[in-house]
Amino acid sequence: MSGEIDLCLAEIGRQAPGFAPQVGVVLGSGLSEVADAIASPRIIDYASLPGFPASGVTGHAGKLALGTIGVTGVAVLQGREHYYEHGRADGMKVAIRTLARLGCRTLVLTNSAGSLRPAMAPGAVMAITDHINFAGVSPLFGEPGDSRFVDMSEAYDPMLRARLHTVARAAGITLHEGVYIWFAGPSFETPAEIRVAGRLGADAVGMSTVPEVVLARHAGMKVAALSLITNMAAGLSAETLSHAQTIAAAKSGGQAVSRLLRDFIAGLC
Repeated sequence: MSGEIDLCLAEIGRQAPGFAPQVGVVLGSGLSEVADAIASPRIIDYASLPGFPASGVTGHAGKLALGTIGVTGVAVLQGREHYYEHGRADGMKVAIRTLARLGCRTLVLTNSAGSLRPAMAPGAVMAITDHINFAGVSPLFGEPGDSRFVDMSEAYDPMLRARLHTVARAAGITLHEGVYIWFAGPSFETPAEIRVAGRLGADAVGMSTVPEVVLARHAGMKVAALSLITNMAAGLSAETLSHAQTIAAAKSGGQAVSRLLRDFIAGLC
C-alpha cells in the first residue's frame, strides 16, 4: 500500500511539480462541473496512478484534476470506487491517503442520494451531519495498530458545515441538513429497508461516501460532505429507480452543488 502511494506521489510530482493542495474533493455521479472551475488544471488519468480506482460506473470520469479554485489549491477526484463493484470497502484507500500525503488537510465529498423526507425533494442539497453504516463493513478491516480505532463522533466537521451554510445563504441556495445512511448496493433499497432506515434516523440514502469519511478521519483530515437529492427513496414515490435517472437528475440539479462547492472552496485556504 505505501509503495503504491509513493508511486502515485512520484507521478503527481512529475506532472505537477511542487504542487501541494490544501483541499481534496471527491465528486459523485454527474457532478463533474466542479472540476471545470479549476484554474489551469493538470489532469492525470487514474490509470497512471497505481491503486487508484478503476470505476466502472457511468458518470465517473476516472481522472485527478489539480489546480486552484480561488486561492485554494485543490485535488479533485472525478470518480470513486463503490463497495458493490468489487466487494471491497477499501477501494479508495490509496486515493484518499495520497491526497493526505500531498498535503490536503480537508476532504470535501459529494454524492447523489435518495431522500426520505418529503420536504427534501429531488434537486435539493443536503449537508451531511452524520452517517449510519448500514452496510456494516469498514475500509480499515485488517489495518494494523491501534490507529484503526477512529473516533467518529464528529466525523463531519461542524465548522466546515457552518461555512457551507454561510456560503449557501450568500448564494441564495437552500441547504438542508441530515443523516446519510450507506447501503452496499448495487440494487436499490426495498421499501421495507427504507422504512427501517427512517426509523433509524436517516434522512438520505446512498451507496458511497462513508468509507471515504472513515479513511479521511483515519488520515487526520477534516471532512465536509454534500448530498444532491436525485430521487425519493423506494416506496416514497411512484417512480421506478434507476442509475440513468440518478445521472439525469444529477446533471439537472448539479449546478447548485457546483456553485456551492466553488464558493466554499475558493476561500478555504
